[in-house]
Amino acid sequence: MSAQDRLTDALYGLGWGTVKKLPEPAAVRLGRTIADLAWKQRGKGVQRLESNYARVVPGASPEALAELSRAGMRSYLRYWMESFRLPAWSKERIKSGFEPKDLHHLTEGLAAGKGVVLALPHLANWDLAGAWVTTQLGIPFTTVAERLKPETLYDRFVAYREGLGMEVLPHSGGTAFGTLARRLRDGGLVCLVADRDLSASGVEVDFFGDTARMPAGPALLAQQTGALLLPVTLWYDDSPVMRGRVHPPVEVPESGTRAEKTSVMTQALADAFATGIADHPEDWHMLQRLWLADLDPEKGRP
Repeated sequence: MSAQDRLTDALYGLGWGTVKKLPEPAAVRLGRTIADLAWKQRGKGVQRLESNYARVVPGASPEALAELSRAGMRSYLRYWMESFRLPAWSKERIKSGFEPKDLHHLTEGLAAGKGVVLALPHLANWDLAGAWVTTQLGIPFTTVAERLKPETLYDRFVAYREGLGMEVLPHSGGTAFGTLARRLRDGGLVCLVADRDLSASGVEVDFFGDTARMPAGPALLAQQTGALLLPVTLWYDDSPVMRGRVHPPVEVPESGTRAEKTSVMTQALADAFATGIADHPEDWHMLQRLWLADLDPEKGRP
């Protein structure tokens, strides 16, 4: 393990070991202080966040984008402070920490004996939403995690999410899709963060007026298993409670090839994600390149 990897692992370990012991007001202040410091330094992550916001809020002035990126970093650090503290939260704190709208789409789908795929963008705190599902609803689910470096850091994330009641599969290795399909055929629940393709073989979608690539997995799983595909968007307000919405199901088209159906369904997901992101852009934690024009200028729009 390199020195950089050891430092990264140690910093995350410090977060989970120390931040979770802080009183909640102190953790909130610490998160905001770190966010403001990072924003003032204007590193690559902040610049990329601002560049992504420029697509979400076209026509915004540089000053407005700067303020939006500051709010975005505060939201991002709220996510981390909450995530570090989640293992120490009581069941009642988890239950009171999230209020979703239109939950009936999920509960009715599961009650009908269908599997359900929840697909989310990187909005607010998806880990808290997952902990709420396992705690408030008492429903276990399966998810997928990107393999991080160093391996010890990946192990920390897996242990953290498993401690919240989630079954976690590695994104790489080629076996995750089959396991997810089995869970869905058994009437189970699968939750996937699905606004950024990690495989370079995703589906091209129109996203805020330009082409991005999103994973095909949610649409393929729904087609192959008969599971319900539900987009979910999350956001923060000025309270300690995170808000959310379960959107209506994305239907499988009646005609077309599998690839054509997957394209239509993934575009429908992208449209639902865009609705939530446009309403609460500061809570979209996308500090990486997403659009094809940013990933590969030769393939993007001139």
